[in-house]
Amino acid sequence: MREAAFVKQNKDKWLEFENILSNKTQIDPDLLSDLYIEVTDHLSYAKTFYAHSNTERYLNQLASKAHQSIYKTKKEPKNRILSFFKTEFPTLFYQHHRELLVAFLTFSLFVVVGAFSAASEDDFVRSFLGDGYVNMTMENIEKGDPMAVYKQQGEFHMFLGITLNNIKVALLAFGYGILLGVGTLYIMMQNGIMLGSFQYFFYDQGLLWESARTIWIHGTIEISVIIIAGCAGLVMGNGMLFTGTLPRLEAFKRGVINGLKILMSTIPFFIIAGFLEGFVTRHTEMPDWLAIVIISGSLALILFYYVIYPIQLNRKLKQTTTSKNTINLTQNPTHKL
Repeated sequence: MREAAFVKQNKDKWLEFENILSNKTQIDPDLLSDLYIEVTDHLSYAKTFYAHSNTERYLNQLASKAHQSIYKTKKEPKNRILSFFKTEFPTLFYQHHRELLVAFLTFSLFVVVGAFSAASEDDFVRSFLGDGYVNMTMENIEKGDPMAVYKQQGEFHMFLGITLNNIKVALLAFGYGILLGVGTLYIMMQNGIMLGSFQYFFYDQGLLWESARTIWIHGTIEISVIIIAGCAGLVMGNGMLFTGTLPRLEAFKRGVINGLKILMSTIPFFIIAGFLEGFVTRHTEMPDWLAIVIISGSLALILFYYVIYPIQLNRKLKQTTTSKNTINLTQNPTHKL
């Protein structure tokens, strides 16, 4: 390849990388590493075919600057946790919206399967939810308080127990991703069928709205983050299946790390869901408008943080990079090619 064609083909990537380094833009470390590897590959190519050229000198300076930025020893900033939730994680998660969609569609499909199965077979709900739970709920319905199950324990004990149980489910959804993602899809199937049959049970009793307005106060966040934990499991599974240009072990390690980051992001939301279930859901006497406000606010929070905000952040990063790439490399007095 002629040097001019080589420069034209890759200069946008080089400028993007240079701007990230110069402006100390916070991006996912794995993405930064990928850019660095690509630049060093280009440097090796330039040394072979364009030795002592402006292209080689420019790429050598860029690679040196990148090496210093990536590998220099520095203390972790005090706001590391805030930075993770504000920038690092949303930037990373944008790359995994496809896995999120797969987890969501799988879960939704089996919610429908669960409802249809409950409608088709009388004993299906009992086989899935257990005789004890169904009998207890039927007794509560006869007493005129179908949602009494949320009032049986003390508020704090219920909050703690529910939060730990939800985190356990999330860990299973993630951990089973090691079975090439199939295990994660099984967890999505299991929980989807349970939810579908559960909601149909109340529909069959003429209590769909009463159950929905109560259950989804905490269930909006709870179910959402279980699906996101499923996304984390699929990310790990994809690391084993789709390695790209990386060695399989390296791709797997990256899938595990990215999956763990996604899983970590759900912990605050599980705590919120546990708090709502322990302290708020039990107040079944609350007006409908208040329940709707809580449910709508919970859904908006999840959609914003996991879908809208990552898209906005990625778009902003691209716009910043594009606006600073208006100067052609050949016009750069420091790195003239």
